Amino acid sequence: MSGPVDPEEYPWGVPSVPPAAPPDAVEAADVWAAPDGSGAPGAGAGTDDAVPYDVAPDGRAGGPASRRPPPRGARGPARGRRHPWRIAALVIILAGLVLLVGGYVWVQHEASPSGPPGPQVLVTVPAGAGVSSTGSLLAARGVIGSSFAFRLWSQFNSVPGVQAGTYAFDQHSSFDTVRNVLATGPNVFPLVVPPGFTVSELAERVGQLPGHDASTFLHVATSGVVRSPWQPTGVTSLEGLLATGTYTVLPGETDRQLLEHMVDRFDAQAASVGLATGAATLGYTPYQVVTVASIVEKEGVLTKNMGPVARVVYNRLDRAMPLQMDSTVLYALGRDGGTVTAADLRTQSPYNTYLHKGLPPTPTCFPSPDALEAALHPPAGTWLYFVVVQQDGTEAFSDTFAGQQANEALATQRGLG
Repeated sequence: MSGPVDPEEYPWGVPSVPPAAPPDAVEAADVWAAPDGSGAPGAGAGTDDAVPYDVAPDGRAGGPASRRPPPRGARGPARGRRHPWRIAALVIILAGLVLLVGGYVWVQHEASPSGPPGPQVLVTVPAGAGVSSTGSLLAARGVIGSSFAFRLWSQFNSVPGVQAGTYAFDQHSSFDTVRNVLATGPNVFPLVVPPGFTVSELAERVGQLPGHDASTFLHVATSGVVRSPWQPTGVTSLEGLLATGTYTVLPGETDRQLLEHMVDRFDAQAASVGLATGAATLGYTPYQVVTVASIVEKEGVLTKNMGPVARVVYNRLDRAMPLQMDSTVLYALGRDGGTVTAADLRTQSPYNTYLHKGLPPTPTCFPSPDALEAALHPPAGTWLYFVVVQQDGTEAFSDTFAGQQANEALATQRGLG
């Protein structure tokens, strides 16, 4: 720098000027000049009084200049730069953990519900049903709270293949309890008591059910442990006094409970047909009418035959004639159906109505409501005989023995003899 310096241009003093640099270097360089006029690069560094200066193209220091950003490639590493995909991944992971923990807690709550079990309900599982469909059936009956929770739970707990049948469950059961019941198979069984069955035949059928024994059931049914209001004094057997139909045998149900249920149903049937008043009208006791109905059941078979058969029984009783009913002899022999031989007719038994007049000591089977109705309200008629004359079981009735012989010949001619 040469020549005089205008003191007004630099009132704080003449700055010292570094040696001139090549023009291209001067254009690219920034220098700092301190307010004290030293002009040395970096002078005043570390103080708040440092003021940036530019160097003019002629080498002179310029005035204060705005700080220019460095070129893009010259910037240092970014500080605290965040990546949106990392935040999203973290949110997803956290949400998944919340769902897993919450789902586990919910399934455990469903698997072990609080409070006592509810009332017993029956659930019938169809053939081919799996765990999923069975869970839906259980939820619909209130056995479990959620079929979806049961399916999830079954993925981690061994649930056996489900057998078709009917099951008894308590409502609000735990999943463990449900699994144990399913593992043992159906625990509810239908028991069919057809019209014409005897106590002995019923005992054999009950003995086929899990947890029951035929001889034990027969003892309870014939020893007077369970009684019917229609039993006369001295009669201990429930023969004829148990209602026909289908029963549902529940797990743990005893022989006594089952018999009491059968007695109650028969009482309802007897009340519906007016057994007490109807028997009084006929001049017989209710027990005697039940005995007549049991004979009608075995001898008539078809409903259309039952009324006339009942009339034959009453006509023979009124005339003090032996009833001569094959079904009573077969009962004495412990047989159900079949041909009665001459030797059979000589069987010594109070149930042999060929040898003994009057009614047998007890009913000989369980009569149907139709047979009870026929015994209470027989049609008018003077018939004393009957025989099957058609393939479908239709019977023909006659007033005389000659008429009976003619009907028997017709039956033989038709291949029924």
